[in-house]
Amino acid sequence: MTQSTDGSEKIPFWRDDRVWRIIIQLIVLGVVLLIGSILLGNMFRNLAQLGRQFDFGFLRNQAGFNIGETIVPYQTNDRYWWALVVGFLNTLRLILVGFVLATVIGVLAGIASFSDNWLLRKLNVFYVEIVRNVPLLLQLFFWIFVVFYSLAPQRNLSDPPTPLLGRGFINKAGMFVPWPANTTGDWLALLGVVLGAIAAFFIWRWRIKLMETAGASGKPQQWMLIGLALIGLLVLLFGMKWETPTLGENNSITGGLRISLEYAAVLAGLSFYTGAFIAEIVRAGIQSVSKGQWEAARALGLHTGLAMQLVVLPQALRVIIPSLNSQYQNLAKNSTLALAIGYPDFFSTFQTTQNQTGRAVEMILILMAVYLIVNLVITTLMNLLNRSVQLKER
Repeated sequence: MTQSTDGSEKIPFWRDDRVWRIIIQLIVLGVVLLIGSILLGNMFRNLAQLGRQFDFGFLRNQAGFNIGETIVPYQTNDRYWWALVVGFLNTLRLILVGFVLATVIGVLAGIASFSDNWLLRKLNVFYVEIVRNVPLLLQLFFWIFVVFYSLAPQRNLSDPPTPLLGRGFINKAGMFVPWPANTTGDWLALLGVVLGAIAAFFIWRWRIKLMETAGASGKPQQWMLIGLALIGLLVLLFGMKWETPTLGENNSITGGLRISLEYAAVLAGLSFYTGAFIAEIVRAGIQSVSKGQWEAARALGLHTGLAMQLVVLPQALRVIIPSLNSQYQNLAKNSTLALAIGYPDFFSTFQTTQNQTGRAVEMILILMAVYLIVNLVITTLMNLLNRSVQLKER
């Protein structure tokens, strides 16, 4: 009787888990491809019966419809593809500003949940519980019909507008607020503010590093940050030529920046709705840091603000950022509800284009691709941010 000389017995392939894992994945892939080919074949047959071909050539045709609000030039005889670009830019403006506002609201509300002030703490609970449990679509109707239309009770555009805090006006056409006059001096002043903000970021990191590694007080750097903040505020207030809206003949308004009521309503709805979820994420992130970390920070002589800044928040960010990614994606997808209150976002432009051309398959593919790319970009950026705050282990 012969035996193996190296002491190892070769496993038959039908008992090898690695082989079975590969076989199962190949079977699943084959089933997916089979289902996909059946669906595509069915789609092409249906299109052929309707006398249509699957192509995107219709995007070069004239759109022929108006878009009520644009940030780039657009006319009704422009092409469909340009109309979609204009709608996407409207969505992008909504999403980016919404990210900033929702983050500010959420962080402030999350920190307020730890306040010693009873009234502030209860107001925060009221805000978070109410907003999180009311459908977003209903909240959008609340903002447009109850808030903004109530602020602009005029029936016609020729009626006198309502003053807005003494610095602007509001009527059915929108809110008119002060805005820089778009001069060369304004752009230079804005450039100076941006450079100051970048310098402040590096000074802040320098201060944190000195405090963590050398135990320095960080007072000189703190005064530098305060000085930069004051200079930036003065430049914004007096270095830029602010154009204030003025009321002319026939109650027409000139100057300043016009913000449509629809955009303001959907922006407020998305920001407060997403901010309520971010508040819970921030609260959970801070609570995930053990009490021992607080006690250790206080034992080192750090007051509450520095303990939060140097000890608690860096650890809480590792819990906050992954969940924040999901909320940003939700905000981007929820922006499609802007159609309900008349804001011409990408989804609204998509629907008009689909109704006019009858190209449902091609348009849905475009819609899916656009929102997929938007969410992938958000995820990529948030993953980079998350990687930068994780612990570096050797």
